[in-house]
Amino acid sequence: MTAYNVVRFKVKSGMEKEFLTAHAPGKINWPGLRQGTMIETGPGAYCLIGEWPDASALKQAMPHMLAKLDTVRHMLVPGPGGVTDAVSGPAVVSFG
Repeated sequence: MTAYNVVRFKVKSGMEKEFLTAHAPGKINWPGLRQGTMIETGPGAYCLIGEWPDASALKQAMPHMLAKLDTVRHMLVPGPGGVTDAVSGPAVVSFG
């Protein structure tokens, strides 16, 4: 069953371009990722959405995602739970 992960980021002022460049096509090589999209949700606020074949593929790619996070961590504004707000899980309803 398809799984998704969603990660919210708040980027430090003036570092938005560098942050987005780090996630540009060709810069992400996470095994199993079907598609990833970064959306802008407000000034300096972004949300990454990843689509995976299943929860197992998502779990196996986690070390790669954390390694990428380590390269951009200095660009992010810490929040109550750290520099990201991440959730993931299986798709339960599809529409569209």
